[in-house]
Amino acid sequence: MTMSVLLTGGAGYIGSHAALALLQSGFRVCVIDNLTNGSTEALRRVQEIAGKELHWVEGDVRDGHLLRRLLIQHGIEAVLHFAGLKSVGQSVLDPLTYYDNNIGGTLQLCQAMSEAGVHKLVFSSSATVYGDPATIPVVESCPTSSPENPYGQTKLMAERMLSDLARADARWRIAVLRYFNPAGAHASGLIGEDPREIPNNLLPYVSQVATGRLKAVQIFGNDYPTPDGTGIRDYIHVVDLVEGHVSALKRLKNQSGLDVWNLGAGRGYSVLEVIKAFERVSGKSVDFNYAPRRSGDIAQCWADPSKAWRELGWKAQRGLEEMLGDAWRWQSANPNGYRDDELTI
Repeated sequence: MTMSVLLTGGAGYIGSHAALALLQSGFRVCVIDNLTNGSTEALRRVQEIAGKELHWVEGDVRDGHLLRRLLIQHGIEAVLHFAGLKSVGQSVLDPLTYYDNNIGGTLQLCQAMSEAGVHKLVFSSSATVYGDPATIPVVESCPTSSPENPYGQTKLMAERMLSDLARADARWRIAVLRYFNPAGAHASGLIGEDPREIPNNLLPYVSQVATGRLKAVQIFGNDYPTPDGTGIRDYIHVVDLVEGHVSALKRLKNQSGLDVWNLGAGRGYSVLEVIKAFERVSGKSVDFNYAPRRSGDIAQCWADPSKAWRELGWKAQRGLEEMLGDAWRWQSANPNGYRDDELTI
């Protein structure tokens, strides 16, 4: 029998790619999204690519009554929790909003799941829980006691809440996936990353500079202890990332308790390396200038993803140039993102 899954935040960047991967893998998909960072057009295009329909409801993950109704009415057997705010910089400026959304939303979701008798959960965490990592590459056993920003703190607090829940109730099966830096887009160019405001992530900013929508990339810090002075990160193709979710969801059938996996490519690239590679792939010149370091940023971070390969049978398949090429295909075909085609579905 086909499993029914609920995606919170399923109309957003990662959520929409996950919805597509799940439909293509034969799952029944229900989405809840408040459209703060999501798009109904993204969901329409997901259905177009998949040739299958999903069910979606506009709503907030902090609405426990709505969550319980969806879980029960749609016979949901597992939840993928993508809903939440994700800007490191904005979390420093407005921490209370981040705690309300990211912690409050996870709490309401778990309460609703418990009341509906649903105990399988895939949680979107982040490499920010490692703070400035003690060792690189980062393994899952690295200390997680001191994230550098409120966003990372919300992810770590949610992880601890889920760990306590799994210890208290043996029915829970929870996969915690610590993302590194998702980037790229579906190869069709139909769905991709569409920030509502000025992008917080590097690749959409670079892409918008290449289309002329923004003037220049601001590189925050050129005095880090790295080969070219700019920060180094592990960039993972969004399609690889969501395939990791499908693998984790399948693992929950035979797993008890909570387990954690890094989802990263396993190597790092500096900001300057990404910009130069994007110029090669796109044929476009990308202007940039340097700005002071941002509060909450670290010099370098990349994953050791070997545990995911051993236990989930998953590893990143797509390299940097494919990631950048897919991102450019999306941005050049959709210079204004989904805004020109927003529909109610």
